[in-house]
Amino acid sequence: MNFLFSALAAFLAPIGRFALGALENLGHVSLFTWHALTAIVHPPLYLRLIGKQMLNIGYFSLPVVGMTALFTGAALAQQIYVGSERFNAEGTVAAVVVIAIVRELGPVLGGLMVAGRVASAMAAELGTMRVTEQIDALVTLSTDPIKYLVVPRLIAAVITLPLLVIVANTIGIMGGFFIGTEKLGFNQASYLQITVDYLEWADVYSSLVKAGVFGFFLALMGSYHGFYSKGGAQGVGRATTNAVVSSFIMILLANLIITINMFGS
Repeated sequence: MNFLFSALAAFLAPIGRFALGALENLGHVSLFTWHALTAIVHPPLYLRLIGKQMLNIGYFSLPVVGMTALFTGAALAQQIYVGSERFNAEGTVAAVVVIAIVRELGPVLGGLMVAGRVASAMAAELGTMRVTEQIDALVTLSTDPIKYLVVPRLIAAVITLPLLVIVANTIGIMGGFFIGTEKLGFNQASYLQITVDYLEWADVYSSLVKAGVFGFFLALMGSYHGFYSKGGAQGVGRATTNAVVSSFIMILLANLIITINMFGS
C-alpha cells in the first residue's frame, strides 16, 4: 500500500507543480494587466514615449509586414487557382483571396511578425533594465515603472497594429492581384471589381478588432516577461523567448475566439 501511494504521489507531483505554477503565473499576469489598465486611465500619459514606441512598432515594422503580406497574397492566389481548377471554379480566386487576407491572414500574420520583432525587443529592453536595477531606480525617484515603461508600449501597440494591418491587407490583396492578372490571366478590371464586390465592412471591422487585440497582447507579454526578468543575461534570454512564445499563443487563441464570436453564426 505504501509503495502504491508513493508511486501515485511521484506520478501526480509534477502535474501538481505544473498546475500550481500555471496558476501562479496567471495570477501574476492578471495583476500586471490590471495595474497597467488602471495606469492608462490615470494621468499623466507620457506622450513622447508613446510616439517613440509607435515609431518603433509601426514604422520600423513596415518592411517585414509588407513583404510577408505580399508573398502570402501572391502564394494564396496561386494555390486557390490550382485548387479551384479541380472544380472548374477559377473565377472565385479574387473573392477568396480578399476574404482570406482581410479576415485572417492579414491580421494574424501581421500580428505574428510584429510580435516576433517587437515583443522580443520589449522583453530584452525591460529585462536589461531590470537586471541592471534601472527599474528599481525609477521607483526610488517616485516614478511608477509600469506607467512609465509599460503603458506607452501598450497604447502604441493598440493604436499601431490596426494601421499596420490595413497596410498588410492592402499589400496582400495587391500580391494576389499581381499573380492573378500577370500569371493566371485574369482581367484586371474584373479582378478588382470582384474584390470590391466581395469585401464587406464586417470583414474590415473584424480585421481591425483583431489587430488591436493582438497589439495589446504582444505588448503585454513582451513587457511582462521583461519586467519580471531575473537571473542576469540568461534571465533576459529566457524572458525574450518566453515573450515571443506567449505572444504567439495569445494571438492565435484570441484570433480563434474573435473569429468564432464574429463569424460563428
